[in-house]
Amino acid sequence: MTESSKITSFKVPDPAAVSEIVRRIAAEEILPRYEKLERHEINEKAAGEIVTAADIASEKRLEAELSALLPGSVVVGEEGHAADASVIEHFTRGEPVWIVDPLDGTRNFAEGRPIFAVIIALAVAGETKAGWIYDPLADDMIHGVLGEGAWDAKGRIRLASPSVDVAAMRGSVPKRPRDRLEEMGQAKGTPVPREMLRHRCCGREYMELIRSQLDFAMYGQLKAWDHAAGVLLHAEAGGHSGRAEDGGIYRPGAMQEGRYILAADEARWRELRDLLAAALA
Repeated sequence: MTESSKITSFKVPDPAAVSEIVRRIAAEEILPRYEKLERHEINEKAAGEIVTAADIASEKRLEAELSALLPGSVVVGEEGHAADASVIEHFTRGEPVWIVDPLDGTRNFAEGRPIFAVIIALAVAGETKAGWIYDPLADDMIHGVLGEGAWDAKGRIRLASPSVDVAAMRGSVPKRPRDRLEEMGQAKGTPVPREMLRHRCCGREYMELIRSQLDFAMYGQLKAWDHAAGVLLHAEAGGHSGRAEDGGIYRPGAMQEGRYILAADEARWRELRDLLAAALA
């Protein structure tokens, strides 16, 4: 069997089995530590980031159980990459790769803010095949498989029709473009989104995007554990996304720089792309 035929015939493990693993590990390793972290359980990482005992314990168990669920697979986790950046090379090989963010929104978690999530994706040959985003506090799971839609406990999720004007939109935007957009709105009277925010938790932002609670988002530094699952699930719910520079769709791998925009449809994506380009010119 050739490598291409192996990829074509690849079957995602039972999504419910993955969901059960994520729920159980979150219940046993994350929730018991929420608002109860000891000082020694919080440590600084590179670039001013932090890691907690919950991140480490959750990733260790997710790595063991997910790789056992799919023999021959490997894991690229946020904390594993922090310890050994060479794990990113798994994306260049043929084996299935579990992409794990064991506790997205770590600083929120450490500060007792209820905005954090667990993010899991499964990729083969640089293509995301499935994704899971889980809010442990609400016991709220969104999952999906490529070509099969995005789902939660209520059923299949479909983005609402994008009927609002830009001035009525709510979106996730980094600080610099947010400041520039606000300046444009004040100085030139340009219609700009009514609310621009950052949750400091990509997983929760993607959950809101998928449910039409956020109209759009723009991200710069794309790390696979933050974005692979969310981009897939947003597309499966009917959304449109792409790089502002060329419209290219995100594929998991090493960190990617640039402006990546997600919106309800292509027309809104183009409108937001042009607005953001003008703000950052």
